[in-house]
Amino acid sequence: MPPPAFSSPLTRNTTPSRPRVLWLSCTAHALHDGYTDMIYALLPVWQSDFGLDFAALAILRGVYAGTMAALQLPAGRLAQHLGSRATLAIGTVLAALGYAIAGMSGGLLGLCVALAISGGGSSTQHPIASGAVSRIYGRDARGPLSIYNFSGDLGKSALPAAISLLITLMPWRHALWIVAGLGFGVAAVIALSFPTVPRAAGKTTENEQASAQRSGTWGSGFSALFSIGVLDTAVRMGLLTFLPFLLKAKGISPQLVGTALALVFIGGAAGKFICGWLGARMGVVRTVLLTEGATAACIMAVMYLPLTLAMALLPMLGMMLNGTSSVLYGTVPEMSAPERTERAFAIFYTGTIASGAISPIFYGFLGDSIGVHGATYATALTALAIFPLALALRPHLTHDPSGGTQ
Repeated sequence: MPPPAFSSPLTRNTTPSRPRVLWLSCTAHALHDGYTDMIYALLPVWQSDFGLDFAALAILRGVYAGTMAALQLPAGRLAQHLGSRATLAIGTVLAALGYAIAGMSGGLLGLCVALAISGGGSSTQHPIASGAVSRIYGRDARGPLSIYNFSGDLGKSALPAAISLLITLMPWRHALWIVAGLGFGVAAVIALSFPTVPRAAGKTTENEQASAQRSGTWGSGFSALFSIGVLDTAVRMGLLTFLPFLLKAKGISPQLVGTALALVFIGGAAGKFICGWLGARMGVVRTVLLTEGATAACIMAVMYLPLTLAMALLPMLGMMLNGTSSVLYGTVPEMSAPERTERAFAIFYTGTIASGAISPIFYGFLGDSIGVHGATYATALTALAIFPLALALRPHLTHDPSGGTQ
């Protein structure tokens, strides 16, 4: 007698593993993003201990970010040969090992080597974890991917705060070994517990597979999505570059600048979660038009409102600044064939990370040329420039409430 349909191997293996894939991916995202932003808390310590100038500190940050961006694509290709679990576990070990080596370094060269190792390890997380979540959830992945995206902000908040506390209680080298030990523990959990995600998991209909094949990783749909991601990141990083100066011109005290940025980041974390949910209901195009339009409006309002009202608006500004990203990440799988999911994420993250590194430099030169207010205007105009790209993306969406092909 044939087994009932609901007991097929794919159903038995895939459905129970969904929560485990999601939460292990969220754990990896929180750890790796926390490692990435932990550098900011360590730079003053390294400057004091090694006598580094600001150029050297910029090199340290650039080594980590540059290595992580450059190795996204190789990490995606490696996962196709070794599997998601092995590649993510090895990457997590390397990310932790880099900080352990930093704790033994004696100068700038040692720190550069250590951060290159850690950044290389962290390059595995985005394409592999997000690819696994998207495959296991299929067309229902937008909501889970917004949770995954939100988890990175938790790590960015928790680990820099933890390392700042630890270095007040013990030498910074010992503190680094503790957070490296945390990474080794997470790597062990991933190696032992991360489920095997079938390449075709979650792709439920032939029409969806055919649409993904037509869009392809390099098709016009993916190109529009990629361009939106690059510009959205540029708006966010450009505005954050000028926001302290805008608030300073309104008379904010130096002590409150950190509070103002915290309000933006809190709103940003909420935006990643809420807008991912919103995108699944309103549709990608409508949500992108809403978030980018509201971003431009909030930027203009912060420029002209008095300080008290501008501070009150900052959480909403952060929500709009970060909200688009969850919608975009949830759409990447739809623009790629199932076997190219990691590669599509790798390309997308490479573009957004590179944009995050380059755009502040571009806007900085623009600020020197036309002033802070003029450059801030440019960030608002960049947000509005996303509108035609969002409309160009619409025909490539297969099951989007905002008007893709059905």
